[in-house]
Amino acid sequence: MRKMTKGEKIFNVFNVLILLALVLVTLYPVLYVIFVSFSEPMKFMKNTESFLLGPVGFSLKSYEFVFKYGTIWSGYLNTIFVVVVGTSINMVLTIGAAYVLSRRQLGARKFLTVAILFTRYFSGGLIPSFLIVRNIGLMNSLWALILPVAVNTFNLVIMRTAFDGVPESMEESAKLDGANQLTILVKIMVPLVIPTIAVLILYYGVYHWNSWFNAHLYIRKRNKYPLQLILRELIIQNSSANDVGLSSDDDAFLSETIKYSTIVISTIPILLLYPFLQKYFVKGVMVGAVKG
Repeated sequence: MRKMTKGEKIFNVFNVLILLALVLVTLYPVLYVIFVSFSEPMKFMKNTESFLLGPVGFSLKSYEFVFKYGTIWSGYLNTIFVVVVGTSINMVLTIGAAYVLSRRQLGARKFLTVAILFTRYFSGGLIPSFLIVRNIGLMNSLWALILPVAVNTFNLVIMRTAFDGVPESMEESAKLDGANQLTILVKIMVPLVIPTIAVLILYYGVYHWNSWFNAHLYIRKRNKYPLQLILRELIIQNSSANDVGLSSDDDAFLSETIKYSTIVISTIPILLLYPFLQKYFVKGVMVGAVKG
């Protein structure tokens, strides 16, 4: 093995230091939010240090308050339903449409591709979308958060590009063995583009988990609120201590730590997906970026 030169050693040292600094800069805001969420409200508000190395005191009051909030658990269940069912529908439609558009023998391939891409840059707008959802009877239904966003054009293009990258010879061999289009899609194409599928599952899942605006437009019944809408409501109501009936001096400062606990509650569950999909992430994105 070749020994590193002095210049290479110095470069490696500076490289490690720079990367550690970047890790600290990107990781510390997350740690800060977690520290504050577990801090005692009064001690945190009286704290004059802007750089925290741990919770100021230790308290679970903010989490207790959030989890005792009336509709927090129904919000979790509604969001899980939207994420699981919505992402499943997204992937089935995206994979199916992308496979059709990737077939070079399709006569209207270019026209359909242009027509679909057109919707990415031009749409009817918010009011027509609201009127359509209302007129087809999706108001106050969780399906209003799923069906109008069943296919994302950008994700569809990524999926189609991944299918385009599969050699035609594999499809031709399958046809010689008597395979139909559905068999080719399920048993050959899908297994070969698993990295891209994993990335799109993450994209769709994160979108559904973080989405609140459509729920704000289409949902009026509080028992149908998704988690993000409930947390938004909680933060707005908690902007003034009197709004939520907080009376003691310690509880009056609780509104600040509640903001941070809601961030943790809404972020941690979706972050748990990343370790399972991480190995596919870079490869899947690159597959969609190589060919246009």
